[in-house]
Amino acid sequence: MAKRLLDLVVALLGLVLLAPVFLVVGLLIKLDSPGPVFYRGWRVGEGGRPFRIVKFRTMVQQAVARGPAITTGDDPRVTRVGRLLRHSKVDELPQLLNVLAGTMSLVGPRPEDPAYVAHYTPEERKVLALRPGMTSPASLAYRREEALLRGPAWEKTYLEVILPRKLEIESEYAARRTLFTDLALIVRTVFALFH
Repeated sequence: MAKRLLDLVVALLGLVLLAPVFLVVGLLIKLDSPGPVFYRGWRVGEGGRPFRIVKFRTMVQQAVARGPAITTGDDPRVTRVGRLLRHSKVDELPQLLNVLAGTMSLVGPRPEDPAYVAHYTPEERKVLALRPGMTSPASLAYRREEALLRGPAWEKTYLEVILPRKLEIESEYAARRTLFTDLALIVRTVFALFH
């Protein structure tokens, strides 16, 4: 109950305080490339239920039809403004709307694309018992994941190396999470954004 209350308060406060940022970013996206300001992609959430994640659009229109579900290093589908938004993680701010709606939390295992959840082992699927989060220990550890996904074998690298390690980190978090560890992760995330 305390976690959900924290989510609601921070999401509401964040959306109000960041409204000017949303306006400026929205304008920059519209000036940079045609298409909507927001991207709404399918992810797998709590209990294995699909939901639509909300992010600022960082790629060209119809990017999903032009390439993989994961963004690789130097992906040509990423726009100029999109590169800045991804590097700063500002593209993730609209997920505060998901937090407000209850499909996400501030802290929890990062939600994954359904195509990759299909590869989870039964043990790995246990992370789906938790509400996904905007930040997590794995998202901090793999903050620059795109840089690791280069070359023709990028998907093999993701499925066999990166994804299992991320899920291991998320499982460790799930086993020892408390409101205090969540608050510490929020602080670490804010600190990482500025360094």
